[in-house]
Amino acid sequence: MPTGADNTLDSARTVVLVEGVSDQLAVAALAARRGRNLLAEKVFVVPMGGATNIGHFLDRFGPNGANIRLAGLCDEAEVHVFQRGLAQAGLGDAPTRAELESRHFYVCAADLEDELIRALGTATVEQILDAHGDLTAFRTFQQQPAQQGRSTAAHLRRFMGTRGGRKIHYAPVLAGALRPDRVPGPLEDLLDAV
Repeated sequence: MPTGADNTLDSARTVVLVEGVSDQLAVAALAARRGRNLLAEKVFVVPMGGATNIGHFLDRFGPNGANIRLAGLCDEAEVHVFQRGLAQAGLGDAPTRAELESRHFYVCAADLEDELIRALGTATVEQILDAHGDLTAFRTFQQQPAQQGRSTAAHLRRFMGTRGGRKIHYAPVLAGALRPDRVPGPLEDLLDAV
C-alpha cells in the first residue's frame, strides 16, 4: 500500500483493483516500461487478496464509498464474481465481457501468467527461468506424472503457482521482458484506460 501524505489512497484519482500482488507488480512494471509513474499520477493498483473480495473494495472505493474512478483486472474464471460485485456496488450490470471492459475491468485469459507466457513464448520464459536459477526445478516439475501430456505453456503456468512467492517474483520479471508490441491485450487496455 502506498504511504505518505501525497501517496495515500485518499488522494487517488483512480484505483485499479487486481486479484493479487503478482497482478499489481506486473501492472506497475508495464507502466514503468511506458515511462509512467502511477503513484505520481495518483493511480493506485490495489491487490484485493482474491477476486471474491471485490465487494469490499467496491464498497470502499465505489459510488457508495470514496467514489473514486475504478478500473480492474481479473482472471477469466472470476468474471462472474466481478460482474456480480459491480452490480451490487451500484456500478451497473455488465453481463458480457465487452460491457465489463466498457467499465474498465479487463479479463485475462485464463489468468495473468497465461497472458504473459503466451506473449513471451515458452522459449523466452524458459530462458528467464534459467537466468533466475529455476530451470532445473522446472525440468524436474515437467517430469512429474501429473504433468505428462500437457504443453510446455501449461507446465510453465502451473509451475508459477507451485511455490509460494513464485508468481510474485516472476510477474514483474515477465512483464518487464515483454516487447512493446507484445503486451497482452488486457494489460494494454487497462494501462490505456488509466
